[in-house]
Amino acid sequence: MLSPALAVFFVLALLFGLLWLARHKGLAALSGRWAVSGVSRPTRQMRIVERLPLSGQHSLHLVACAGRLLVISVSPTGCSTIADYAESSLDAHGAVGGAR
Repeated sequence: MLSPALAVFFVLALLFGLLWLARHKGLAALSGRWAVSGVSRPTRQMRIVERLPLSGQHSLHLVACAGRLLVISVSPTGCSTIADYAESSLDAHGAVGGAR
């Protein structure tokens, strides 16, 4: 019969081994203060600039993707693009300029 301390050590070693294997295969990554410095991460191609809730189930999202700004409406029935701007059309105040 294993002692409780040996059992805890075995479980922790197994968890760290699985984490190492997942990181080695690219299935997991550490972030925050536990991240390994010097490891480059891919840059994000898409980001949410702003979200405006209209009701409990409806909202507008301003999304930056591939040099474009998209205004997307979200509702229970789906999503639809309302407007499409060049990302450079943001002025100094952060407001969206004219539509294309």
